[in-house]
Amino acid sequence: MIMSEPEARGPEEHDPNAFENTLMHRAVVPVATMLAIQVMISLSVLSLSVMMPAVAADLSIDPKLVGVFTAIIYGVAAVTALAAAEPIVRLGAVRICQAALLMAAIGLAVNAWAAVAATVIAVIFLGAAQGPINPASAHVLAQRVPREWFGTVFSLKQTGVPIGFALAGLIFPFLLELLGWRGASLVAAAVAVLAALIVELLRSSLDAVVTAGRPSVGIWRSIRFVFAHRALRVLGLSAIVYVVAQHTFTFYLVTYLYEHCGLSIARAGFLLSLSQIVGTAVRLLSGGMGDRVPRMQLLGWTGIAMTAGCIAIGLLEADTPFWLIGLVVVGYGSVVISWNGTSQAEFAHLAPPGEAAAVAAVQTALAFSGAVIGPPIFAAIASLASYRMAFFAVAGCVFVTAVWQIAASRRAVIPSGARDL
Repeated sequence: MIMSEPEARGPEEHDPNAFENTLMHRAVVPVATMLAIQVMISLSVLSLSVMMPAVAADLSIDPKLVGVFTAIIYGVAAVTALAAAEPIVRLGAVRICQAALLMAAIGLAVNAWAAVAATVIAVIFLGAAQGPINPASAHVLAQRVPREWFGTVFSLKQTGVPIGFALAGLIFPFLLELLGWRGASLVAAAVAVLAALIVELLRSSLDAVVTAGRPSVGIWRSIRFVFAHRALRVLGLSAIVYVVAQHTFTFYLVTYLYEHCGLSIARAGFLLSLSQIVGTAVRLLSGGMGDRVPRMQLLGWTGIAMTAGCIAIGLLEADTPFWLIGLVVVGYGSVVISWNGTSQAEFAHLAPPGEAAAVAAVQTALAFSGAVIGPPIFAAIASLASYRMAFFAVAGCVFVTAVWQIAASRRAVIPSGARDL
């Protein structure tokens, strides 16, 4: 048994709602811990994009190379997500998260060397830090949280992404002015090390529960399971496209608004942060709705909203009023970051017992592959044609994917707790 129940529940024994509330209370510390780790990792990953105009100027490189760096980060992350599934079960999810925080610290510190080669090495370490977080979180939360709360809890954990991104957009422009981009990198590295040390205080209690699970059955079995399962196959492949939209927005917004719309880095970073803050609320709303309506259908309609927002971003001009730029950025940004927690919750819901980490690793690898192929293609279209055509291309892909999910959700009703293929 993965998580033991008390031998005597007392009044809860005959009150399922009270017992569920007790389980949720026990899940507070794990959820808060996973959320905090996600915030730190997301802040570290986005830091390079926020600093890119300054980094590019000092290293005499094209700021659009942020797309290549993003591809490296998420290519490495996709591999490490799959590789982490077995160590998570064997060594403990929190121990793996600590290793991820230290890899992020190494990457940020190396970036301060102020050389192109150092920046490439830095993004490799940041990618290695990013990969294990979702599988590790799934391994902890799937065993601690009632299934009826999966959508809400997984979306809550995923709010660490926009919170981390928002903090990066707010903190790094300030650190750039105060310390320069090399000093800002070193400060962030020190914070990541501190986070790893703080997590050690909770590791023994959290990993004492999660490592009681059965040994990993192997990542290849989980890959076959996902692609043989009709719903997971649609959700997994759709995640690739949705991440393309999410990461071309997140990683190009500051550079796009700076180069195309003439905003300062500080104002562009502020809009990015605001979109992430609003997106946090939208992500929680989406997660709660996913506990009550079919998640695939919800994700499909989310894609329709993403399509409209992406088109609107592409239509911005240098003379567009700042208030309208802000409205479009916040509107699109709050939707484009809202979907992943809902997708992860459905993967955890449909995973075989004890295999949440391995199945989440497949979802993470598929999603991150979109971050590998999307930004470089976006950069190529933006360079050869225009930013507008790049955003329109993303919008077209998202629209097709959204319609596919809506159609798939209507063709088959998936029973709660289904495990059949």
